Amino acid sequence: MLSIENLHVSVDDTEILRGVSLRINLGEVHAVMGRNGSGKSTLANVIMGHPAYEITSGDIKFKGTPLKEMEVFERARAGMFLSFQYPSSIPGVQVGTFLRKSVSAVRGDEAPTAREFRKELKSHMDALEMDKSFLARYVNDGFSGGEKKRLEILQMLLLNPTLALLDETDSGLDIDALRVVAEGINSITPRAGCLLITHYQRLLDHVKPDYVHVMIDGKIVKTGGADLAVKLEAQGYDWIEA
Repeated sequence: MLSIENLHVSVDDTEILRGVSLRINLGEVHAVMGRNGSGKSTLANVIMGHPAYEITSGDIKFKGTPLKEMEVFERARAGMFLSFQYPSSIPGVQVGTFLRKSVSAVRGDEAPTAREFRKELKSHMDALEMDKSFLARYVNDGFSGGEKKRLEILQMLLLNPTLALLDETDSGLDIDALRVVAEGINSITPRAGCLLITHYQRLLDHVKPDYVHVMIDGKIVKTGGADLAVKLEAQGYDWIEA
């Protein structure tokens, strides 16, 4: 579904990604781990089409279509979703309005009716243990870290992507919130591919990865199964670089 071949990416003439290759099939969960500044977030942003990043060589295809031919909104409509490491606040825009407009924009002709949308929204909010008063608040304005991440997962569930790019979704979550967010992720993985960027193995106790990739200095230097994340948690990254 997602094919990345020898990807090189620069920002302001500084190379960040140095030859990344990766393939994600439908239903697979790929976890990417690495130190700060290794290029993990850059990879997610490039896939989604952030204009600050320049692809200098290599190729990315989504469902067989080269992504360089697709605008950001076209990628979203094609089934891609990105959750941000640091979600932005939008004062003055209520969560309920934001979610309804997002679903209409992305799902287009397949967008639910108002009644169907309310039913879907209630179902997903119940699953994420979110009170309906949440809908009247302004998007991420004064939200705790956990509230921001729950809203990201709620949006993901409503948009129903076939590729979910989740950038440190576990940051700022307490134990209970981590469990709830993980259940939300698990609910889409049977019908979607997932690229899960994380620093900690604790999320992977709840969301079982098919593959764990280690990124160092803009390259994927090691790939393994879930046990690789356990080893990284215990030993860090020095043993890989040795």
